[in-house]
Amino acid sequence: MELYDAMRTTPATRAFTDEAVPDAVLYRMLDHARFAPSGGNRQGWRVIVVKDPATRRALRDLYALGWREYMAHVRRRLVAFAPIDDGRWSGPAIDLAQARTEPAPNDFGDHLDTVPVMLVICAELRVLAVTDNGLDRQSIVGGGSIYPFAHNLLLAARNEGLGGVLTTVLCREEPAAKALLGIPTGYAIAGLLAIGHPAQEIRRLRRGPVGGFAWVDRFAGEPFTA
Repeated sequence: MELYDAMRTTPATRAFTDEAVPDAVLYRMLDHARFAPSGGNRQGWRVIVVKDPATRRALRDLYALGWREYMAHVRRRLVAFAPIDDGRWSGPAIDLAQARTEPAPNDFGDHLDTVPVMLVICAELRVLAVTDNGLDRQSIVGGGSIYPFAHNLLLAARNEGLGGVLTTVLCREEPAAKALLGIPTGYAIAGLLAIGHPAQEIRRLRRGPVGGFAWVDRFAGEPFTA
């Protein structure tokens, strides 16, 4: 696809047909996505292609626990796990133990084990230059060396006529997921990618205009225009 068309028509796709994605197509996507930028070109991403049905079901069940926590925030009109204390994490805003007992039906999560392609994206922590470490706020920089790769995979999926979504909900159960997948110490789970043939036609997306987030010289200053 033409690049700008792909950027404007790559939604978060969570519903797929039963059509399989050939390994050769997935390999081609990974082969192109690996050219994503990363700090120092250290390419700290690692990918687990999850095929075993029992492992998929176990990941689905772990995802469900994290989703219950997420939706408990939403029901209380909160952004899940947001650092709401002036950008600092000061502990959970809800009773997480209670949240994990509250059912939260979700078509995507409840059938996660059946997605055509399931990828768990890991990050090698020692190669991430986390330049905002030690600041008095939530750290965000480390992901900048991993998530461009993940988004490259979503763009590659779009180019192949596929759809996909990156979800970080599994990170809520990282210790159990790492044990299940044999992920060693020193690596983190950055997210889970589900990919397949979209169940619905992909349409152009709607987003806020440039002038709503890009300014000249100062935060919330004069809107940037062409």
